[in-house]
Amino acid sequence: MNFLAHAFLAGPLAADRIGGVIGDFVKGPLTPLPAGLGAALAAGVMLHRRIDSFADTHPAFCRSRARVSAPRRRVAGIMVDMFYDHFLALHWGRFSAQPLDDFTAHTYRLIGAHPEPLPASFRPVFERMAADDWMAGYRDAARVVEALDRMAEFRLRRPNPLAGSGEELLRDYAGFEADFAEFLPDAAAFAESVRRARG
Repeated sequence: MNFLAHAFLAGPLAADRIGGVIGDFVKGPLTPLPAGLGAALAAGVMLHRRIDSFADTHPAFCRSRARVSAPRRRVAGIMVDMFYDHFLALHWGRFSAQPLDDFTAHTYRLIGAHPEPLPASFRPVFERMAADDWMAGYRDAARVVEALDRMAEFRLRRPNPLAGSGEELLRDYAGFEADFAEFLPDAAAFAESVRRARG
């Protein structure tokens, strides 16, 4: 899952939502707690990781990865994460009564006001994300195409086949959309069960 899906699946607690958004920027074990990472935020990062593990084995998510062409298969997970954020933003009203723009603005405020230091590598990403409202912008397929090209150039250090990968979303749009529609309710139920089990 990418930023929007993780923010949504994290639920209503601020630390879970922030942990969901920053999860990919926190590396290594969470026990003992990394320096500067409080217990509540670490729980949000752990929720992020558990959702990722759930996605990796879900039949619909696996089917989406298999839709990706062979030359791009090693970055298929990144692509599908982005594609699913697009469909979540596009169909947001099916899953939340809160308007998408309100949800994303509130999420950016939560992150900006968080008193603990966040990963240094996340700060410049967050500034651009909030300024351009990446999460709500994902409802436009063209923005997803641009984001994948940007990731190919700036986020992945080694040569990769991510550039131009947005064309695969457009080529099998209905297939990816059907996979997403099957996946998201299961992911939401899983995330809720994890939150409940924590007490």
